[in-house]
Amino acid sequence: MPAPGSIAALGQNNTLALVSFITAIAAPFGHLVGVGGITLIIVSIVTGHMARAQIRRTGEAGGGFALAGLIISYAHLVISVLVFIFFFGLIIAVISGFFGPR
Repeated sequence: MPAPGSIAALGQNNTLALVSFITAIAAPFGHLVGVGGITLIIVSIVTGHMARAQIRRTGEAGGGFALAGLIISYAHLVISVLVFIFFFGLIIAVISGFFGPR
């Protein structure tokens, strides 16, 4: 139950929820332009969890934005880790092909 006087106006979206959603959408482009896709993923995850906690406490709107930001960010994080593992394995395979036994 929210504390008295802390209930937000109806229809007002939580700012952190919007930040989470926007940074989740921008993160894939961050890889392409060098802004830092992983940094944007982390920002989105942290602000998404903070937003969900605030929304539960204050009753603000924006829970969907926070949840969507979290889902997109966690999926992006998993894909980024898998791509990193793939390319790391590929580099190791190429190096071992050059310097391995003949």
